[in-house]
Amino acid sequence: MTNFTIASQDESNQDHAIWLNLQKAISQSSGFKRWQKEQTDLKQESLDMLVRRYLEETLETLAY
Repeated sequence: MTNFTIASQDESNQDHAIWLNLQKAISQSSGFKRWQKEQTDLKQESLDMLVRRYLEETLETLAY
C-alpha cells in the first residue's frame, strides 16, 4: 500500500524560500558566473531558468 504525504502550505512556502536562497547563492558563485560568460544563447532567461540550466549541465558533466 502506498502512502502519500500532502505538503502543507507552510512546507511549500518554506521550500520556495529555500529555493530562492539557493538560487541567490548559486548565482553569486564563481562557477555560475564563469558558466554564464561562456554561454552564447542566454537570451532573456529568468534567474530561475539560468540556475536550473546551470545545475543540469553541471550534473551532466559530473555524471561522466
